[in-house]
Amino acid sequence: MNEEVEFILDTTKEAMNNAIAHLEKELRTIRAGKATPAMLGNVMVDYYGSQTPLGQVANVSTPDPRTIAIQPWEKNMLQPIEKAIMVANLGFNPMNNGDIIMINVPPLTEERRINLAKQAKAEAENAKIGIRNARKDANNDIKKTDISDDLKKASEADIQKLTDSYVKITEEKLAIKEKEIMTV
Repeated sequence: MNEEVEFILDTTKEAMNNAIAHLEKELRTIRAGKATPAMLGNVMVDYYGSQTPLGQVANVSTPDPRTIAIQPWEKNMLQPIEKAIMVANLGFNPMNNGDIIMINVPPLTEERRINLAKQAKAEAENAKIGIRNARKDANNDIKKTDISDDLKKASEADIQKLTDSYVKITEEKLAIKEKEIMTV
């Protein structure tokens, strides 16, 4: 196979892997019944004037399936962390006891589970869009090369096979997350 075509295929595969990695990261932040530190992964704390991820200013743990404990490394960070959790609008009510912040994760209602499943589906659709965009870019790059028409057609077929396999991976990850969300 042509070196240029191989480079285009490798670049496309990398872009599609990035779309899957982003999907996995987004699905981890969608809660599915039990408490995980990843639920607070997007919380940014005002740390002496700069926005810093919560994990860099405190230890986040889950002592049991319904509780998240946040132990700041500096006592004076309790208020900013509490405020950041409220601003993140995650639906949690943090309780500050002077040493650590505790969050009781309420059980999901059926309506909330359906909304979270829709959110997961939207993230999967975003991943598919990223995969299809990578396919479009690759096909455009193939058309710009000065290779034979037969090789162009074969390369486009390879790109389509790659796209189909990554869309299938996306569907599988979504199915797993939906099952996790809907399990009571």
